[in-house]
Amino acid sequence: MKKIKGALALLAALSLAACGSGSPSSGPAESSTGAATGSGAATALEQIEVGVIPIVDVAPIYLGVKEGLFEKEGLDVKLTLAQGGAAIVPAITSKQMDFGFSNVTSMIVARSKNLPLKMVAPGGSSTGDTKADFAAVMTKPDSGIKDIKDLVGKKVAVNTLNNISDSTISEAVKLAGGDYTKVQFVEMGFPDMAAQLAAGNVDAMAAVEPFVTISEADGNVPVFSNYAEPVDDLTVAVYFTSDEYIEENPETAAKFARAMIASQKFADENPDKAKAVLPDYTSLEPDVIEKLTMPRFYTEVNEASIEKIAEISLDRGLIEQVPDLVALLPAK
Repeated sequence: MKKIKGALALLAALSLAACGSGSPSSGPAESSTGAATGSGAATALEQIEVGVIPIVDVAPIYLGVKEGLFEKEGLDVKLTLAQGGAAIVPAITSKQMDFGFSNVTSMIVARSKNLPLKMVAPGGSSTGDTKADFAAVMTKPDSGIKDIKDLVGKKVAVNTLNNISDSTISEAVKLAGGDYTKVQFVEMGFPDMAAQLAAGNVDAMAAVEPFVTISEADGNVPVFSNYAEPVDDLTVAVYFTSDEYIEENPETAAKFARAMIASQKFADENPDKAKAVLPDYTSLEPDVIEKLTMPRFYTEVNEASIEKIAEISLDRGLIEQVPDLVALLPAK
């Protein structure tokens, strides 16, 4: 129960970077200089605000702040917690925040609706291992679901309909030779999924860490990772801003991108330090953190994976046409 309680504290925002509902948090925010700087040093740095979600995916930006990687670029970072992309996107477009975090499907959908958003740096990526990833479709050991194709005719819980989880699962079912239209997706929050699975109200659930680890501790088993399959080396989430912000603040945008990429590299090369920063912004228990499978934190957005997600989004009717991906992807 301790593990579950610790994860629940994280959940309001765990609509993973999918276009979850919610608003920016009024809770405490982190700063790259911190209160300890006290004097003129803080005023010499340019202040920026970044909307994030309290999930394992954003560990690099917290670690980068802690390690002084943003301060090195002359940036004082305020990290503001939000409950999901639905809160962060309008905060960016209305200039309430400078940068934000969201999953790539939400970015593609937003750009297809003519929202002038642009990726500036990568976030979390799949490990590429269908059996050991930070996302997994979980089921009960006696459910009869042994492989991807067995999801046909089943109810699968996802945190947000018409987004990255259901579209990647349906594509995996399609590639496995199953009729993906016969998979019934049910929307619910991550912390509600385990109880609904136990009660038999759904047959499987699309979980992300820490809920993969917690679900396994409860005796459930993974079927496959919908982030590792069907898209190779999937960039799951990114940091973004608006076209207008980049036009008005090109140097700041470049500094943020450099610091973010440096933070990604540092986190990927120091996974223990990335895990160690999790208690700074979550309430996860130490035993859960120890067992977590972390995302990979690459320094580049995998363009091929974004193109594939756009194709899947178009095929599933999430978008009417593929947006200009050159305008959406980070500048080269």
